[in-house]
Amino acid sequence: MQPECIPINAIPGATALYKALVGEGAQLDAAAKSLLRECYPTAATGDAWLGNCKTKKLSAEHRAKLADLLEQQNAAWGADAAVMANITRLREGADAVVSGQQVVLFGGPLLTLLKAATAVRLAQKATEAGKPHVPIFWLASEDHDFAEVSHVSLLEKKSVETLSVVENAADAAVPVGRRLLGEAVTAALEQAKFLLGHAPVCELLDAAYQPGASFADAFAKFLQGVFAGQGLILIDAATREFHALGAETLRGAITHAAELQAEIGKRSKALEAAGFHAQVTAVENGSLLFLIDEKSGARNALRRVDAGWRAGTENYSTEDLLKILQTAPERLSPNALLRPVFQDTLLPTTAYIGGPAEMAYFAQSQVAYAKLLGRTTPVLPRLSATLVENAIAHIMDRYGLTLHEVMTTQAELGQRLGARAMPVEGKRKLSAAGNALDGELTALTEWMKTLDENLGRSAEVAANKMRYQMNRLRQMAANFEVQKENSLAKHSAQIVLHLYPQQTLQERVVGGAFFVARYGDGLAQLLVEQAGDVCGGHKVILL
Repeated sequence: MQPECIPINAIPGATALYKALVGEGAQLDAAAKSLLRECYPTAATGDAWLGNCKTKKLSAEHRAKLADLLEQQNAAWGADAAVMANITRLREGADAVVSGQQVVLFGGPLLTLLKAATAVRLAQKATEAGKPHVPIFWLASEDHDFAEVSHVSLLEKKSVETLSVVENAADAAVPVGRRLLGEAVTAALEQAKFLLGHAPVCELLDAAYQPGASFADAFAKFLQGVFAGQGLILIDAATREFHALGAETLRGAITHAAELQAEIGKRSKALEAAGFHAQVTAVENGSLLFLIDEKSGARNALRRVDAGWRAGTENYSTEDLLKILQTAPERLSPNALLRPVFQDTLLPTTAYIGGPAEMAYFAQSQVAYAKLLGRTTPVLPRLSATLVENAIAHIMDRYGLTLHEVMTTQAELGQRLGARAMPVEGKRKLSAAGNALDGELTALTEWMKTLDENLGRSAEVAANKMRYQMNRLRQMAANFEVQKENSLAKHSAQIVLHLYPQQTLQERVVGGAFFVARYGDGLAQLLVEQAGDVCGGHKVILL
């Protein structure tokens, strides 16, 4: 099996917006092109971002405070010398390439590692170009959707096994990073160790995911271990100190709430009118902020009501919110559209690395960037890839398969393998019969159309039914081969399970820990190397 790059346009489920940004996209009219240039002033592909390294100018005082906080956090998570050296570079004036992810159980799906690897490689690339940069990974610990982070999937011999920890319904709206792991994590960890074959990565998981640890701390310790030696700085900005450092953006989101919401509403309508989608639904009386309840810890959306505000069942004035910002800034939490702006208030970000969802957020976030920061950070696609183990690669070589061909169901792939395994004589007979039938039917229906338009339409319907039955003959012959040779069904099941599980890209389903277990300490470096060229599509990486 050879490495390949599948164009984004050929990836199932890719949105029109992502295709337009990363792939060739559809033929866009002038209005759509103009809208994309407004949403994304810097091209998402190529090296335009390197020539547009315009970050927020941070004062020496701001950098010193930022570096102090990062040193404290990363040291607590077990950071190595490479991380601490990069924090020193940041303190001394280096800029940053940033990515991030929710703090998912056991590190989450493979895409977590792909984001981090891309940030590391592009920071190296900028530094090599004479512009000192460091990679920073943002822990999205303030989100409160526990269902999204409470599970991870690993592969078993014949199935995808999902491991999870039970949610405490009473804490449903509490930011996930603050949640403490309970005894349920012990059983999930034991199951993970079994599925991972007690590989060395289990030691990382064991050290990080213990009862009493927070989701954010456990995730950070695991990611630090996987990317040891790569200099990846982690940040959990949910603290009082970080929120105080980024207070100007939180203040702007309060004082300009109505204006920002109106502009985001306009942008959303413009995106939809251009044939794209709005990642976040704009609520007319909404805002870009949540408020953490002082007693319950719940994260409630801040909405504008009459001349004031409401979060949960409590009412607030603008003065109340500004006072909270001054005394307890950590209670004001940015939503998904404000988060990148808040992030780039804290950090000297040259470029943000995201997947399809994050890149879509930026189309709407751009109006907040323009209003609150006066600039828009370039957003670039993360490495998108499917990792292929040797055993699976050998099976694919045996049948001459490419990754694009296996992005289907097990049944459909089995039929394809059956068709390929059919004796040459059978293939010739089916091909000859199919071609002859199609040619005769085409000639016949064309002639009948000349006699009468309605007769021609009826003939076309009847001809298509005959073609369908011809396809049925092909399927019957292929199914016979599958039933005759058990290995065809077994191999099609193995291939789809490993490379296209649940009819979804592998990177979105299978936990990154699964591949660390298979490839060991070298996986992070391999992904960093591969991230140097995102190839304008989806890569096949052979392990």
